[in-house]
Amino acid sequence: MSKKALITGLTGQDGSYLAELLLSKGYEVYGLVRRSSTSSLGRIAHFADRVHVVPGDLLDQCSLMDVIADTQPDEIYNLASQSYVPLSWTQPALTAEYTALGVSRLLEAIRRCQPKARFYQASSSEVFGQPDESPQSEKTAFRPRNPYGTAKAYAHWMTTNYRDQYNLYACCGITYTHESQRRGAEFVFRKITRTAAQIKLGLATELRLGNLDARRDWCHAEDVVEAMWLMLQQDRPEDYVIASGETYAVRELVRFAFGYLGLDWEQYVSVAPEFYRPNEAVELVGDVRKIKAELNWQPKYSFQQLVELMVDYDMEQLQSSAQS
Repeated sequence: MSKKALITGLTGQDGSYLAELLLSKGYEVYGLVRRSSTSSLGRIAHFADRVHVVPGDLLDQCSLMDVIADTQPDEIYNLASQSYVPLSWTQPALTAEYTALGVSRLLEAIRRCQPKARFYQASSSEVFGQPDESPQSEKTAFRPRNPYGTAKAYAHWMTTNYRDQYNLYACCGITYTHESQRRGAEFVFRKITRTAAQIKLGLATELRLGNLDARRDWCHAEDVVEAMWLMLQQDRPEDYVIASGETYAVRELVRFAFGYLGLDWEQYVSVAPEFYRPNEAVELVGDVRKIKAELNWQPKYSFQQLVELMVDYDMEQLQSSAQS
């Protein structure tokens, strides 16, 4: 008999890749989708007929209990949240409702309706904020510096508290920045690859960015969701940092993306004061020794492969749009 999995955030980048992974492993997949989101199923359109879309909302305790009681999933992956950091400053209360309190509601629904389910909570490197050590491990102190990171820290600690108090199989994956062809255009990685493609095709003439020396730990979303799945296959629930363990400067990302298209990035890229953020005092990079040693997990995509995949995808999308 096949396993059943429930994914919140099915229509997002991570949710769509996770659903594909689980389907390939023979799971019956349910995706929790807010009714207002049912018109934006673009990321799952190519396999939508193979998943069960169920209505529910992290703001509504009863809807969560109904879905879990009705589907009785073996595994539950909470990937839903308000995840855009700048928006968390303009909508801090909404961010807290979905990203923090929504997890409390979900954990309580699991405890009451399906306590044997294995639960994965998507934590974030934003919980570290301005850490006092680099790289950051599962034991690094939390010091969030924005409403999103603060909400994620609350969700992380609620998950570990429910694990300890109620003996639930509940764990947190502390993910660093991860990208893919399904990444939203508002995020800097996608902004760079898409604008490079637009310049190559004569659809744009410049790219305005902030601090080119800012460094990030970037992974492919496919690698990240494989780590999520591995975490729920272990004998005991453990929290893990999910990252590449390497950092690259925005300048290197720009150079790779433009160079891949045969363009000299310095002719097109300018620094815009409104986007500029100073360098972090301590570099944000994940310590991946635990997940590699205990789960035998290893990213399949290198940084350069990730850049090239996304540039190719943006070129294809823009060319298709021009022809239609």
